[in-house]
Amino acid sequence: MKIRVGLGYDVHRLVPGRELWLGGIKLDYPMGLLGHSDADVLIHAICDALLGAANMRDIGYHFPDTKAEYKDVDSKLLLSETIELIATKGYRVGNVDATICAEKPKLNPHISAMQQVLSKLMKVDIDDVSIKATTTEKLGFTGREEGLSAYAVVLIEKD
Repeated sequence: MKIRVGLGYDVHRLVPGRELWLGGIKLDYPMGLLGHSDADVLIHAICDALLGAANMRDIGYHFPDTKAEYKDVDSKLLLSETIELIATKGYRVGNVDATICAEKPKLNPHISAMQQVLSKLMKVDIDDVSIKATTTEKLGFTGREEGLSAYAVVLIEKD
């Protein structure tokens, strides 16, 4: 068995007038993330980690913000397509460990729903999807509630 590890990171600005999507679920919050797609920072970080582990560049290379077909696209579709992309090289997801950085909203009540959605999309057991949430103790753009970021580490494997 061959295994590879990848690291992903994403950040988006919080703005009024947008829905807030994180980990493939919609959260009830007065602001959302600004981006060409739905700007789901968690899914974007996971996609980058998967693509990096498979040595397949990054999310912007495969799903550029210059293409109209990706305007306001549901990031769950991007993750599904990323899973298909890494499969072309014989890889499948082993596990994911991710962290979302946000002062607000509080994410703990939503983590299990995110795990359920993401495990189905990645075709892994829910126990293979770890999601954590943290604040930045009021420091930086996240602390000022200007945006959110996410980090993801993945293990991919092939026989």
